Amino acid sequence: MKFNVQQIADILEGTVSGDPDIEVDKLSKIEEGSEGSLSFLSNPKYTSYIYSTKASAVIVNDTFEPEQEVDCTLIKVADSYKAFSKLLEFYQAAKLNKNGIENPSFIHESVSYGDGLYLGAFCSVSSNVKIGENVKIFSNVSIAENVSIGDNCVIYSGAHIMSDTVIGNHVVINSGCVIGADGFGFSPNSDGSYSKIPQIGNVIIEDNVDVGALTTIDRATLGSTIIRKGVKLDNQIQVAHNVEIGENTVIASQTGIAGSSKIGKNCRIGGQVGIAGHLVIGDNVGIQAQSGIGKNIKSNSNIQGSPAFDYGDWNRSYVNFKNLPKLDKRVRDLEKNKA
Repeated sequence: MKFNVQQIADILEGTVSGDPDIEVDKLSKIEEGSEGSLSFLSNPKYTSYIYSTKASAVIVNDTFEPEQEVDCTLIKVADSYKAFSKLLEFYQAAKLNKNGIENPSFIHESVSYGDGLYLGAFCSVSSNVKIGENVKIFSNVSIAENVSIGDNCVIYSGAHIMSDTVIGNHVVINSGCVIGADGFGFSPNSDGSYSKIPQIGNVIIEDNVDVGALTTIDRATLGSTIIRKGVKLDNQIQVAHNVEIGENTVIASQTGIAGSSKIGKNCRIGGQVGIAGHLVIGDNVGIQAQSGIGKNIKSNSNIQGSPAFDYGDWNRSYVNFKNLPKLDKRVRDLEKNKA
């Protein structure tokens, strides 16, 4: 996508200092700029780069006055950082501005969908699927039967949405996700083998949820695995059967949540956290990275460790742990002197 500098200035409500007809077709850091790229200057410590950058245009604050000649065209705005963020949003929206159904792809005759659908090549949409308006589904996505998808959703390449899944509005599901696979349910037999327990529930994802790449959310054994509105899941997270994650909770990558645990709203969970099954974690809980959760957590707690306990206590304990070799030596020296 190519835009000239004047078009960009109009979008950002800025003014042009230089050639308004220069075209740009990519974004870059100011220190990595190249011909045809657009960058921005916000942090004063990067000011020196504006005199050497190869970017064709740079967004700057309208208070910026160069101390020497610059080779690039300047777009002057009230706040260059906010303006660049706005431009990123515009750029993302332009990338997603696709419509129509590409071939080859398969859509069952019973499928219903709203205006503005984009369906990439090699997608498969099974029977009784309902898709809302302005939904963008990229290549190689499979959607099983009886799935419901709301308005303004984006499903990126290679995701798999299994049967009976319910997805709300403004949901983003990134590449490689598997939503609604069977939960991990097996019963032991007398001979030591295991029999699979049928998983006949579903997954419900409410509005404004983001699901990171390669994250898996299992269907419930009975009932629903529920991701409440506003939840943000990073890449490579495992959410087991019958888990419920409360509103606006944020979870970092490689976290695993075992079956039937309930996580409250507005929680912040770091990477590589392990949460055992059938637990209740309250609201506004902070869990530091690599913590192991084996018991219920009260609301407004901030914890760390494996097994996890109060974050302040953990820090104080860690100081003592680091000093254990010195303490051990002191004890041994005292025992020698006493002898």
